[in-house]
Amino acid sequence: MKFAAFSGVFMAHSIQEAMKLTKKLGMDGIEIAAREPHLSPTTSTPRIQEIKALAADLGLEIPVLAGYMGGFSTASDRECEQAFSDFNRLLEIGGELGSSMIRVSPGGPNAFMAYDYHYAKAAHWLNKCAEMAQKLQIKLLLEIHNESLVETVDSSMRLLNLTQHDNVGMIHDAGNMYITGTDYGRNSIVNLDKHLFHVHVKDEIRVKEAGAPGTFLNMTHRGQEAFLQSRLGEGEADHQPMFDALKEVGYNGWITLECHAPFPAYERLMHDFQAVKKMLSRE
Repeated sequence: MKFAAFSGVFMAHSIQEAMKLTKKLGMDGIEIAAREPHLSPTTSTPRIQEIKALAADLGLEIPVLAGYMGGFSTASDRECEQAFSDFNRLLEIGGELGSSMIRVSPGGPNAFMAYDYHYAKAAHWLNKCAEMAQKLQIKLLLEIHNESLVETVDSSMRLLNLTQHDNVGMIHDAGNMYITGTDYGRNSIVNLDKHLFHVHVKDEIRVKEAGAPGTFLNMTHRGQEAFLQSRLGEGEADHQPMFDALKEVGYNGWITLECHAPFPAYERLMHDFQAVKKMLSRE
């Protein structure tokens, strides 16, 4: 397995500083959040070349560009066309940076509130994206995420079964799945099978109300709930069964750490990286 830091954790830093801090942590690569000030579909060619050169100097890979475009299931046709255009530009950037995966959002609402037409519309645009990505041998990532069509393994498979390309797959995210209240342990890894393309790691915990640093609100099947972003082991998402399952199935892909707990960015990622290595070393 290879480890990456999510540049979104370092949004208070420039992308250059984020890359240097990632190298200092001892990670293999950086997953770049495709929003400014780090990177976006409008990023200039000279900046892209600068990022590429720095990655080479540091010996860092850029396996994923975490796009924020999409939302196809509920967007207007004009919005979908713009998102598709943005995706194609990010695809070009990914090819230049040597990225093998690009994230795109299928949209919402929560799977338990979605209708067939939401999945059909999302699949239509995802198929267009996947066709373009396939030409560059790039994979299309959908993140298992609360408040989306793909908030469980079952709802992920529902959408994947409507896609026509084998370069579309899932990001497993135990923290997001904890929020949803769905299984994120062994069965979730085994049932994703060949559709497991990437892994995100972060911890969360339910709290009584939002407002304090690191807290946020999300709609779940229980209603509106408050959560606190936490460091691994300080929240309620037990990642050990997931890591055990990754070893069991022989997963050898990337794991991105993206802790957003209310601690200094470098400190929280260092804490989580040590926790991940400890869990993976358990026999």
